[in-house]
Amino acid sequence: MSTTTPPESGKLSIPTKLFYGFGSVAFGVKDQGFSYLLLIFYNQVVGLPSATVGLAIMIALMFDSLLDPIMGQVSDNWRSKWGRRHPFMYAAAVPVAVSYLLLWNPPNWSHEALFFYLIVVAVIIRSFITMYEIPSAALAPELTTDYDERTKVLSYRYFFGWFGGLTMTVLALQVFLRPDANHPVGQLNPAGYQTYALVASAIMFGAIMISAMGTHRHIARFKTPPQRKVSLGQLAREMFGTLTHRSFLVLMGAGLFNAMAGGLVLSLSLYFNTYFWELTSGQIAALAGANFVSAALAFGFAAPLAKRLGKKTAAQLTKILAFAISFTPIGLRLLDVFPGNDSPSLVPLLFLQTTLSTGFSIMSAILISSMIADVVEDSELRTGRRSEGLFFSAAAFIAKAVSGVGIFASSMILLAIAFPQGAKPGEVSVDVIRDLGVVYLIVLAALYAAAITCVSLYKITRAGHEATLSQLAAAAAKVEEGEGPAHIA
Repeated sequence: MSTTTPPESGKLSIPTKLFYGFGSVAFGVKDQGFSYLLLIFYNQVVGLPSATVGLAIMIALMFDSLLDPIMGQVSDNWRSKWGRRHPFMYAAAVPVAVSYLLLWNPPNWSHEALFFYLIVVAVIIRSFITMYEIPSAALAPELTTDYDERTKVLSYRYFFGWFGGLTMTVLALQVFLRPDANHPVGQLNPAGYQTYALVASAIMFGAIMISAMGTHRHIARFKTPPQRKVSLGQLAREMFGTLTHRSFLVLMGAGLFNAMAGGLVLSLSLYFNTYFWELTSGQIAALAGANFVSAALAFGFAAPLAKRLGKKTAAQLTKILAFAISFTPIGLRLLDVFPGNDSPSLVPLLFLQTTLSTGFSIMSAILISSMIADVVEDSELRTGRRSEGLFFSAAAFIAKAVSGVGIFASSMILLAIAFPQGAKPGEVSVDVIRDLGVVYLIVLAALYAAAITCVSLYKITRAGHEATLSQLAAAAAKVEEGEGPAHIA
């Protein structure tokens, strides 16, 4: 029996959505930094081989994969005057900022020592982001049970995540990573990364605290299941039983492939912009600005599209469009029918391609997260347990796979095509540039196809979700009357 008022079934206020969404700025800054800047920083600036950087991030991701479900389960079963989620959100703020600062200020050690330094610091930052992100993400299904409102709430979350990360990326390229006499290519200037780290860390701290304090007033009405005493073995069995929910498993697969594709795009985008398209740092910054438009498009169209087509169909459609648009410029260049690097139409065409492909990718991610929120009640109906934290721990892991698996896959591509270290734009061989485009498109096509296939296996519809809510309400009423169990086995 709930000890507090259940989640809102209807619309939420704009301030609530804003405070909830703003917290994802911290994750967005971290994720864009990992995906967009970390590989080129440690590879071309610090001097570590690309494969070494990719391996270090993958090792950190493996640790993360163990911590995520534990954090989700701990969050679900935590009881305090500040509820189940907020204590962890507050506690993560300072460690997240400090560890992110350390990531971009490595000591002057040997390559072997720097490899372990990168692993340790990456594990620390990922662990504390987990401590914040999973409880924060789990607030979405607690704030509202409405099928369409959840998509709107998560649209705010994704919008602020992208907006925050992109703002820091543009600031890095336009303000911090400026060319100087010793570094004619701004994105290879080491001094700028230190300033970037300081500003990014402060913003991450502020975003976490503002979101936690802004949503604090809702704690009193969140649904809190009765506390149970369970053995470690029973806890493990319950975690396994919850996470093997069929619709959740296919969503996790779709999200993982989606994240890997997104991570690949982000991790190699600076390589493509610098070496494939031979853009200046100013042009790259302008191109990064396209993603602001993408985030706005996704924010405006994800919920209406889901309402019109249903979440499953909308997620499949947006993913297909994202791939088709991503594929076009590189594919046409490989066929030698795309404008040359000296053409004035190059940057406008890439701007349009980036806007549309990224926009549809964000829409797909929003819809998949909203579909995960709907799994919460379906699972509760089957098990009698609300496991928002456990489900969204998997979603958080998937989101973090953008940087982990994406960087690893990117580093393997660079290794496979023998991309030179310390390379200068315009001096990389034509064969290497061609191989970069070919291998990239093949891997990207495989990942997108796998994501679309997984989404097609999802079973929860709008009607099914509403029927589940009705059954849960009826079961809760029986419990209040002392007539029976609170779930249907």
